[in-house]
This record gives sequence, structure tokens and C-alpha cells, in this order.
Amino acid sequence: MKTQFKQIVTIILSVFLLSCSSDEANSASVDPPIISIPKIPLESKIKIMALGDSYTIGQSVCETCRYPEQLKASLAAIYPETSFSLNIIARTGWTTSNLISAVNEQNPQSNYDLVTLLIGVNNQYQGINFSVYEKEFPELVTKAITLAKGDKKNVVVLSIPDYAFTPFGTMFGGTTKISTEISQYNTFAENYCKTNGVVFVSITEITQKGIENPGLVAGDGLHPSKEAYTLFVERILPKVKVALQD
Repeated sequence: MKTQFKQIVTIILSVFLLSCSSDEANSASVDPPIISIPKIPLESKIKIMALGDSYTIGQSVCETCRYPEQLKASLAAIYPETSFSLNIIARTGWTTSNLISAVNEQNPQSNYDLVTLLIGVNNQYQGINFSVYEKEFPELVTKAITLAKGDKKNVVVLSIPDYAFTPFGTMFGGTTKISTEISQYNTFAENYCKTNGVVFVSITEITQKGIENPGLVAGDGLHPSKEAYTLFVERILPKVKVALQD
């Protein structure tokens, strides 16, 4: 009788333990609930200013292909409840001096929610002494901050593309000299922005793939293509979203 009782108890315990193990396994296999982080709504109207040169105006690509327009379109898709407007002060061939003069002449209002700045390639291309950039780049960052309602978190500086990796660049004199000089400009700009708490986004590596991927170069053999500008925006967008939602 005792032996039968022990057997019954053993069977009951075995069934109980197997049941517990099965429940634990099922519990472990259930994915944790997905917590949705609500999107912070923006103001009903957002004003964007883009400062620069041919890389900002989008030389040799369509008007909606240039990076400021693509950025605006991307933001409009993410925040359909918000109206986005864009103003561009840029022209092919402009140096830092030209951009300063243009901003001073146009004297735009200091009411922009976002200001982007991409400048310096023509200082390098025209062989202007680097000291000019060292003096005028900080001045342009200050102007950008002023235009962004005096708030530096609403300013995004882009690095200078490396045109050495284009058909034009290879004919112009090889990649080493151009890339070295462009790197000097970008290093100065990045260090200045980091020191002063301004967002700096490097897009130079994208343009350095222009030889291996010709689709990144516009039809003129020099400037970035629509596809390259799309990659620019992919890097800029996360920083811009943080700035606008802060």
C-alpha cells in the first residue's frame, strides 16, 4: 500500500513539475509588449533657412532634389500637421565672404526654427588663405544662431563635400591635395562647433564614394546628385528632429 501511495505521489509531482516547466517556457517565449513613444507635436508653422553655396542651392540637380528641399519634404511627411517653409541664401561660387555679404544685404528676420550652414569649398577652390575661413566661419555660425531665434540648438552645420572624388576632381589635380585641404576646413569647422555646442553633421564620406559610385555625382561631373543629397538628409534628419522637438 505504501509503495502504491509513493508511486501515485511521484506521478502527481511529475505532472505538476512538467506543467510548471511548460508554463515557464511559454512565458519566456512571449515577446515583451512594445511601448510606443508618442511623437511630440511641433508648432503649426516651422520656418527653415539654408545658408551656403552650390551644394545648398543644388547646382545641376532639380529644385526639389537639393538637400534643403528634400529635408523640408521629409519633415512634412513626418509631421503632416505642420506647415514648413524654406528660404535659401546660397549661390554657386560663393565663399564665406560672399555669404556674409549676402546675409547682411538681405537682412532676413531672426525668426527661423531651423538654420543649416554649409560653406567653405570655394575658399579652398579659389586658393584663398585659410586664415580667412578661420575668421569668417565663426562669424557665419554666429549669424546662423541669430537667425535661429538666438538658439544654437536650432543650427545644423554640414561638412564640406570632397569634390576630389568626382570626374572633375580627378582631372583638376588628383585627390590627395584636394582631400587634404578639404579635411583641414572640416576639422576646423567640426572642432569649432563642438567647442561651442553647435550640431555638426559630417557628410563628406558620402561624397568620397563618388568614383566607385558614379550615381552620387550630378551630370556636370562635379556636384552631388539627387541620390547623394538624399543620403545627406538621412544623416541630418535625426539631428533636426531632436532640435525641433526640444
